[in-house]
Amino acid sequence: MSDASTTGRRRRSPARLLVASLVGALLLGVSGCAGGDQGGRGRPSVVVTTNILGDITRNIVGDEAEVTVLMQAGADPHSFGVSAPQAASIERADLVVYNGLGLEENVLRHVEAAEEAGVSTLAVGEAVDPLTYTAGASADEPDPHFWTDPQRVGKAVGLIADQVAEHVRGVDKAVVGKNASAYGTQVTDLASWMRKQFDVIPSEQRQLVTNHHVFGYLAQRFGFRIVGAVIPSGTTLASPSASDLTSLSTAIETAGVKAIFADSSQPDRLARVLKRESDIEVDVVPLFSESLTEKGEGAATYLEMMRANTRSISMGLGTEQPRCRRS
Repeated sequence: MSDASTTGRRRRSPARLLVASLVGALLLGVSGCAGGDQGGRGRPSVVVTTNILGDITRNIVGDEAEVTVLMQAGADPHSFGVSAPQAASIERADLVVYNGLGLEENVLRHVEAAEEAGVSTLAVGEAVDPLTYTAGASADEPDPHFWTDPQRVGKAVGLIADQVAEHVRGVDKAVVGKNASAYGTQVTDLASWMRKQFDVIPSEQRQLVTNHHVFGYLAQRFGFRIVGAVIPSGTTLASPSASDLTSLSTAIETAGVKAIFADSSQPDRLARVLKRESDIEVDVVPLFSESLTEKGEGAATYLEMMRANTRSISMGLGTEQPRCRRS
């Protein structure tokens, strides 16, 4: 180092040194804010695939971590995809919560890639005593629609809380546990309320026909019989054949079914298909089956969705006489 450079540093005034120190401190502070906490990794992150699980997870996590939900309101879990930024968020997450059992058909590969890269994941459906389909094209395959049974959701709440406490850095485990306990109580209350509503329906009228096989868990829990489905599959990506519709119309007439329950996005279309293909007329009652809605549209949360569906099923299968008839 030259004498000139050394002399130059020695001649700096105390005032200039103070300014330099302050600027350095400010730059360091800005750098720390931009990089986030936890060693520059930003807030702890939980990524959730479906919006139903997203709502449940947010109630458990609270403000302890950032919860990113990939599936938009009103989307189909069987067919929704993710953007490049969303795929990147999966890879950066502390924990990925997904349904599993084949539900997220277009997203599972991203979850599996993150898991192979060392990201902690939780397949909720696989851990809550899953059922298999008993009929149709998906017979004997695992049924992913466990959320229609609130008791299984209560179990899922505990599983998610445990994984958050174990794998999400920096969270207050006591707060997570308290949140899970409070939300679990609400889910338990929901199950009790649903049973009271369904107990009013005579046992011979507890028969369900849906647009596709989605309510097997609810049927098992509350004593319903699944008569059939317009799409005889566990996925909305399948399509009914003419023979499928013929078989369904025969089953509807034989059972004296009063109503068919369809996803809220397509009840009118379903009624037209049945009318055109089989000349059968029944009430088509819309339900929120696989996705939450935007706020104010009837099913913005899991609890709201299940209460709305319970009321619709109870009304659709209530005390009125069956309207199923040939025209």
